[in-house]
Amino acid sequence: MTSQNADDFRLTVLNPGGRDSEQRFQDELAPGEGEHPPINFHAYAACTRGVYHYDTRRAIAEETPVLLLLRGEFRASERAFDELKKHQRKVVVSLKETGLHQIAQQLCDRGKLSRFMRILAQADGCIASTPEAAEIYQRTRGQHDPTTVAFIPTPYPVEDGRWNFSAPPEELTGIFVGTREWDVPSRNHFAALLVARQLCEATGEPVTVVNLDGYKARRLLWELKFPEEKFRLIEEEKSYPDYLRIVARHKLVLQLDRSHVPGQVAGDALLCRTVCVGGDGAVERIAFQKTCGEGRAINEIASIALDLLRNAESRAVVGAESQQLALQWLSFQAVRLQLANFFAQFAS
Repeated sequence: MTSQNADDFRLTVLNPGGRDSEQRFQDELAPGEGEHPPINFHAYAACTRGVYHYDTRRAIAEETPVLLLLRGEFRASERAFDELKKHQRKVVVSLKETGLHQIAQQLCDRGKLSRFMRILAQADGCIASTPEAAEIYQRTRGQHDPTTVAFIPTPYPVEDGRWNFSAPPEELTGIFVGTREWDVPSRNHFAALLVARQLCEATGEPVTVVNLDGYKARRLLWELKFPEEKFRLIEEEKSYPDYLRIVARHKLVLQLDRSHVPGQVAGDALLCRTVCVGGDGAVERIAFQKTCGEGRAINEIASIALDLLRNAESRAVVGAESQQLALQWLSFQAVRLQLANFFAQFAS
């Protein structure tokens, strides 16, 4: 399918029983517009100027291809799946939470596993926001045609100048720690904080950390004894644009996440035109190939970060490469074409 033909493709993303209400993306949203920013699974709808629904009947009424999200106990998803099939619709599915630790947590329950196995066996296809999720779907589906499972990364509107949150190079300072969850082992948040403290001591660069878990987590941070004048704590919820403006003022984003998630931390860095170091999400592995954490030990990641903090030219090179790769593989236009090509096989 050509890019011109893909412009006519519209996708409905259905999150049955979810908390996010209907959202139409007839026009590309500017920052701050719309109830939910065009990221994560909303971005699949947004990049095709489609719709995000929680009501199955309204999704069916759209008469456009549907991506059904599997969430919670999978009961609402199963009912939606049966309703879609009752109306003779082709059904393409995806888990809503696709980090490896999230998949493991969801499928350790017998009832949920049973529903998951049934839905995937009967679905027409699967879209995965990570390569690892695609492999799980493929193995679950067994003898189905392998072309009916595809890894399609979550897109970011990098080609839209309104989503360019870059700050002037001379105003950039410090390290932004991309993770915030102490209690998820694969996030390696504690280790990332230790690396950030070491980099702070070596370069004098300040460190910014997000804490939305209150006093308990704040006490943990105090134990790390960051230099007070070099440590900034963000403890208030921010709108997505305001959050990006904060991230964009830093020289780099640092994390040691090993969860194989879709990669929103790296996606945020792309919109901020800054460098992401250390994660292994899908977006990192595509756009930040020279600085991601895939196959790299913590010492190597720390060394990469140290060089980037000290060398503005190196940061500029990595940033330019990441934008070029993002335009090719992660932009709204690029992912719209991938989605259109994938769904074309079900058109008949």
